Amino acid sequence: MIKTILIADDSESMRDVVSYTLVNAGYKVLAGTDGKDAMKYLDGSPIDLVVTDLHMPNMDGIELIKNIRSNPTYQYIPIIFLTTESQQNKKDEAKAAGATGWIVKPFVPEKLLATIQKVIR
Repeated sequence: MIKTILIADDSESMRDVVSYTLVNAGYKVLAGTDGKDAMKYLDGSPIDLVVTDLHMPNMDGIELIKNIRSNPTYQYIPIIFLTTESQQNKKDEAKAAGATGWIVKPFVPEKLLATIQKVIR
């Protein structure tokens, strides 16, 4: 069965690169332009993993994670932070909100795929 991954990133080029990487690896990809836009996909449809940026307009990655974790349908899905931030306090904040993992941009596609394969169910 094909796994579905939701991407939330305000950078169109980053969404395109991540989508291309995931689609070529056999995943179905949904993409939101920010956290608020990504929320429209959390309607009960099957989503197996979320990849989110931190800094986005309307709803940042931390708020998106909190919203996902408060939804019983999605509260246990893996969430990977993909961001330019590398500060420990931001990592701690993301982990406290419920992030599963963290990858710093720019990313190596093989590392992203390896991380996803470790945490996706």
